[in-house]
Amino acid sequence: MLHAVVPAGGSGTRLWPLSRAQNPKFLHTLTGTDRSLLQATVDRLRLLSADDHMYVVTGSAHAVAVARQLPSCPESNILVEPSPRDSAAAIALAAAVIAERDENAVMGAFHADHLIADDEQFADTVSRAMELAEDGLLMTIGITPSGPETGYGYLRLGQPRGPGFQLAEFKEKPDQVSAVEYVSSGNYLWNAGMFVWRVDVFLAELAAQRPALHDTVRRLAAAWEAPERATLLDQLWPALERISVDYAVMEPAAAAGKVGVVPGNFGWNDIGDFDTLGSVLRPADQFGNVIVSSEDRPVLTVESKRNVLVPASGRLIATLGCDDMIVVDTDEAVLVATRDRAQEVKQIVDQLKETGRTDLV
Repeated sequence: MLHAVVPAGGSGTRLWPLSRAQNPKFLHTLTGTDRSLLQATVDRLRLLSADDHMYVVTGSAHAVAVARQLPSCPESNILVEPSPRDSAAAIALAAAVIAERDENAVMGAFHADHLIADDEQFADTVSRAMELAEDGLLMTIGITPSGPETGYGYLRLGQPRGPGFQLAEFKEKPDQVSAVEYVSSGNYLWNAGMFVWRVDVFLAELAAQRPALHDTVRRLAAAWEAPERATLLDQLWPALERISVDYAVMEPAAAAGKVGVVPGNFGWNDIGDFDTLGSVLRPADQFGNVIVSSEDRPVLTVESKRNVLVPASGRLIATLGCDDMIVVDTDEAVLVATRDRAQEVKQIVDQLKETGRTDLV
């Protein structure tokens, strides 16, 4: 059975002002259902795992909300980080805690804020990755590209291996010309940041690549059920290197031939901004306007097309002659932007921080 780990961090700055530091996007219902992105992720993983094999790694500011949304998840399986140290620390801590309980466990790590259309196909893909992980490969899951996207990293395929491939190389986000070349070759997948491995294999590679990080998380995991856990976390966690698991472990392991990949085609989307969200959700009307809400909130559109409207305050949003716009209305802030500038919403958050308005971020 898979030990499923869900890293739930970040503030989703490109989804501001809906997503905020204290109420990030994975806690929101953004897909037209009454389930948050976090809850939908856990629901999907139940096809592969059981509640006592489900783990969430989150920040102290979100631990209570996570526990409320996931009442079936054991309290000791909600791993609370005192401060964000990037994905290597979060995933390594989960691997070490799992290894204390089952040193032969197969673990998978899946982000809390991704949207997947076909849960059954997702589970089948993860099962194929588990098969190769049992053989000792560090596995990742790549997404079959639907086009030359420049917003994602890529995975270059090596030789076929069982139900997947050897991973030849991780590639950074490309420019448009390179993205077209990658997709045209048929030899690249999108990097979705999904990982599957035996915890003993991962921790051995972590010890080889980042020994200080390895030794710290093993020490923390050994005390996870003990009274001194909180003291140790306060002492040791702030000194951990802030680095992604890709850079810390997976890229050097791939260069050494230790990483495999299985392709996935299950309708994956990284909900990174409002334009992407508007493209994923079904339009509310014949003019392509999308309303992001799980409730019946008031919206009125007149001679307006392809807008993304978020009536989070409950007030009426009315548009006249507006095309390809984003309008997000919350109690404390309103965002109005064109859809082609959706990736730049982060600039507003940066300016708010620079001017000391941290209460709004």
